[in-house]
Amino acid sequence: MAMTQVRNRAYRDMYGLYYSQIPEDIRKCRQNGHKILLGYTSDLDVVIEWNDETFADILSTYLKEEPTLASGEVMDSIQSFVRIVCYYMIHGLGGEIDITDGSICEYLESRFKTTYVLGGTCAQGAAALNAIGFPVIIHITDKSRAVCSLLDRPGVEMVVQGSPSPILQGASAEPPIRHMVLQYSKDTRITANGTTYTVPASNRLIMDFDKIHKFLPIDRDFLQYGETASCGLRAYAISGFNAIVDTAIMEERTTGLAAHFRRLKDRNPDCRLYLEDAHYLNFDLKRIVFAQFAGLIDIFGMNEEELGDHTERLGFKMNKDDLVSVLAGLAVLVGEYSMPGIVLHTKDYSLYYGEEQRGVDIVKGLTLGNLLAGTRARVGGYGSYDDCGETLRLPLSPIGTAFHEQLDRIGDVGKSVFLVPSRYMEKPKYTIGLGDSFMGGFLISLEG
Repeated sequence: MAMTQVRNRAYRDMYGLYYSQIPEDIRKCRQNGHKILLGYTSDLDVVIEWNDETFADILSTYLKEEPTLASGEVMDSIQSFVRIVCYYMIHGLGGEIDITDGSICEYLESRFKTTYVLGGTCAQGAAALNAIGFPVIIHITDKSRAVCSLLDRPGVEMVVQGSPSPILQGASAEPPIRHMVLQYSKDTRITANGTTYTVPASNRLIMDFDKIHKFLPIDRDFLQYGETASCGLRAYAISGFNAIVDTAIMEERTTGLAAHFRRLKDRNPDCRLYLEDAHYLNFDLKRIVFAQFAGLIDIFGMNEEELGDHTERLGFKMNKDDLVSVLAGLAVLVGEYSMPGIVLHTKDYSLYYGEEQRGVDIVKGLTLGNLLAGTRARVGGYGSYDDCGETLRLPLSPIGTAFHEQLDRIGDVGKSVFLVPSRYMEKPKYTIGLGDSFMGGFLISLEG
């Protein structure tokens, strides 16, 4: 039976109410022994500190052609680095791309100041959730002491020899996996081949020199624990398939995980599975992920760039600035893969499109996802409960508010639609891990 969307003529700000419920949500989670699982990847992000003069010097030296980006392209030289970065900046885009030559990483670290921080969607989502007080159990691929130390806090556990244990008990002596991260701010000016451009939006580019995640090793102990502990499992978030480039490896990983999800669901139908999308290096591989998991995942999470890229490859050109077009794009994806529901998170709003999810307060999930992501953007770290309270002082996004009001004028789209405007800042302090923090906040509504 087709669902009809929920519409309100004016947005009712529920941030304060849902924020006030967090302490009680944490108490119930601990009292009931509910578990929040997150998997599967982690790394050490090398955050590059932007410097106008340094970047201008690199541009003048190495940019020999127009800024462009081809589908499936990689960075294999400093020349390709500057050409591709300029393309992302000129269009205000964020994304993820593969580095195939390690000398690029060495060059960037020699030219810019850098900071080492936690990387990986599940790792960052877990850190954001734990920062406000929720206990989490995670699977990480980079178990180096450098990464584990960043996760070493009360309530963060990993499965060691079949049991949840403090994170450092599973630390290894291996060196960390490094991902280079470049942030750029709105209104930054760059000159490429004599033409000056102004960056239209703050964003970030993640550049991976990473062979481990091309194989995505997953600990069997973690999967077995998830299946045997499923009676207390309410929320299970998965991500990390974006670095795989081999079709056979992707088929093997997703087939094995699909069987794992079926066993888990058989034992606990109330457990909600959330898949966070990411920029994939190969569109055909992304189709494998969606097709394998479509009947098992309850909610697919993505941002508007990921949605637009995928729908365009399916033959639909989406306009992210037009709500009607966004909803049409979501309909294309839901129809293609028979997805129960999609959560779309952007800097101005978050939106759910799909079937009703029994026992899940979707609006609460969207609101708290926005809150944790907004706090991350505002303070530059994983915000505490008090930090999140300070974020409530920010205004609502005018674009998100206008989109919410527009819902009342749109006809029935055949699915439920919920939209929550973001707390807005013109120039965020941080653009790294916002989608990951959003995912963490949304999981609170699945914990139930």
